[in-house]
Amino acid sequence: MDAYLLDWLNLLVRWLHFIVGIAWIGSSLYFIWLDNHLQPPEDPEDDAKGVGGEVWSVHGGGFYHAQKYRVAPGKLPDRLHWFKWEAYWTWMSGMFLLGLVYWYGADVYLVDRSVADLSSAAAIGIAIAFVLGGWVVYDLLCKSPLARDDRIFGVVLLLLVALLAWGLCELFSGRGAYIHFGAVLGTIMVANVAHVIIPGQRKMVAAAERGEAPDPAPGIRAKQRSVHNTYFTLPVLFVMTSNHYAMTYSHEYNWLILVGIALAGALIRIYFVARHNGRASLLPAILAVLLLAGIAAAIAPRSAHEGAAAVSFDQVRVVVHARCTNCHSATPVHPAFPAAPLGVMFDSDEQIVADAARIYQQTVVTRVMPIGNLTAMTDAERSIIAQWYTALQD
Repeated sequence: MDAYLLDWLNLLVRWLHFIVGIAWIGSSLYFIWLDNHLQPPEDPEDDAKGVGGEVWSVHGGGFYHAQKYRVAPGKLPDRLHWFKWEAYWTWMSGMFLLGLVYWYGADVYLVDRSVADLSSAAAIGIAIAFVLGGWVVYDLLCKSPLARDDRIFGVVLLLLVALLAWGLCELFSGRGAYIHFGAVLGTIMVANVAHVIIPGQRKMVAAAERGEAPDPAPGIRAKQRSVHNTYFTLPVLFVMTSNHYAMTYSHEYNWLILVGIALAGALIRIYFVARHNGRASLLPAILAVLLLAGIAAAIAPRSAHEGAAAVSFDQVRVVVHARCTNCHSATPVHPAFPAAPLGVMFDSDEQIVADAARIYQQTVVTRVMPIGNLTAMTDAERSIIAQWYTALQD
């Protein structure tokens, strides 16, 4: 029953994370679009009031007229909308999921002793240090002289992100490394909102309420962090779905694949931001497509078992029952799985044969199963599966 309740908790919090994440990212993408489509105000009175730009749009059967002030209006309205709780709830629900799946279930999803022989407690401690330390390093970097030059800052940030990906993949399971990479970037994004963007807005609002001209410096800092957030968005979204794609996180060079896909996501976002500005070069989009195509070609499965001697099905059955049916059974014995994952069971010979392609893909091609190699499947046993499957294709 405990495992059943945990599954429901996972489902509900994941659903919440998905909903509030859409709200946060949607509003972020909208305001980036809005900023990049502003036109000088047509009415001289608006210009005199301090309006820096405006945009007309139509949506859902209605017309909308959005205006942005150069600094702040002379008098603030009684009701002012803030965009922050979407970000906060995305982070809180995401961290809850991280704790529930990857920390509470560290032995299954976070620790892979073929990568690093860590105890669950040590792995969790290191993971927390990465999540918190990532924000500290990034924040100090933004406050350093390096941040004055966007290009130099971008190169340094890319190198640090690559180092982050490599370090995580050297310590945790591929799946755990990827999700913590996203958690570090996501924490930076939310901390930008909580510690820079919102405080800066509060200072500007307070000055406007006092009838003073707001200091534009907090707004400039907030804008810098907001731009960084928009380039982190697509890499974080990839990581949120990466657990479905073992071909990436289970690869020998999983850290390099992660950096490549994250870079492709940032390049795609660069293209769309520039396109909103009306001066888009196709170069970032082309580089992103070439990068993704190169990764796909580089990690394409290779048949390394052609011509190998056939093995008996008895050998295959022994391997599957010893290494797979702890979880993939009508009566799993592993405490983390009260029911067979995805309903896949290998209790009978017929079930094994029917799922031969899946067994081969997961244990030989991606090597993602057994998850975290909990049952210590050997290379020799993986070779048996490979030889059997290859013989089936002949």
